Amino acid sequence: MSPRLRHLTTLENLPRETIERLLDRAEALRDACAHGTRKLNVLAGRTVLNLFFEPSTRTRTSFELAARRLGADVINFDIGFSSTSKGEELFDTLHTLEAMHLDAIIVRHKHSGTPDELVHHAMSGVSVINAGDGNRAHPTQGLLDALTIRQHRPDFENLTVVICGDIKHSRVARSDIHAFSALGVKRIRLCGPATLMPAVEEFPHCQHYDDFDAAIEGADAVITLRLQKERMASTDLPDEAAYFTRYGLDQRRLALAAKGCLVMHPGPINRGIEIATEVADGAQSRILEQVGNGVFVRMAVLNEVLAR
Repeated sequence: MSPRLRHLTTLENLPRETIERLLDRAEALRDACAHGTRKLNVLAGRTVLNLFFEPSTRTRTSFELAARRLGADVINFDIGFSSTSKGEELFDTLHTLEAMHLDAIIVRHKHSGTPDELVHHAMSGVSVINAGDGNRAHPTQGLLDALTIRQHRPDFENLTVVICGDIKHSRVARSDIHAFSALGVKRIRLCGPATLMPAVEEFPHCQHYDDFDAAIEGADAVITLRLQKERMASTDLPDEAAYFTRYGLDQRRLALAAKGCLVMHPGPINRGIEIATEVADGAQSRILEQVGNGVFVRMAVLNEVLAR
């Protein structure tokens, strides 16, 4: 059996056994809490801190719901009113928070590698969970995307999954690729304009496309990504109408995929840019299922690192 996790900062190099254990636990906790209507007390007496240096709706809220449904106490750290806004070093902030006897810190930061730095500098037994760092990793999003696909298509070894959009700047794409690779997905296709694609050497086992029609042909699941404008130079921003024509998911393109192809998006959605409204809200969309699964996956991760 793979060892129990103390921290979760990335899915890279995480064994399949560990990922499957987390997905199994997410489903077990979903059933145990009756899809969120019943509170569990497995983390009673534990304290969890949300430390978000970037805006978030889905991730921050679902981590808070996950912790509360497990019986933990939750503190939401307001960066705007903290001493970091006065120039305090991040690691001094960490040690100050550790002195208050926290059990877990959930961190989102614009700089890649920050969660691992917190793990390195922590002086207590606090667990660190990455809620997204730079363009490097978003491990719980990778897990919830894998769970969503597994609930409909558990035969990973036979699947073709397409990730289309701004992959170069996407931490979601990287965590999805790590999760799908560990779970044995047969074909992972990456698609986007050349300026928004990662280097081939970063993911040599993936198939790289610049033609969305070709990439989506026969696909079992397609994940569209928003343009990460906040991480781009102004000269790299594509024309949105032209981008939708080439890389937007509409009904015509979806018809090229395999029958019943799952439509997914990590949010927030930019309708009419990376995905058409009729597809985002259509019968094949699993976008709201992803949001719901996010709570149960984050319950599973908190349970993994904190349960006594």
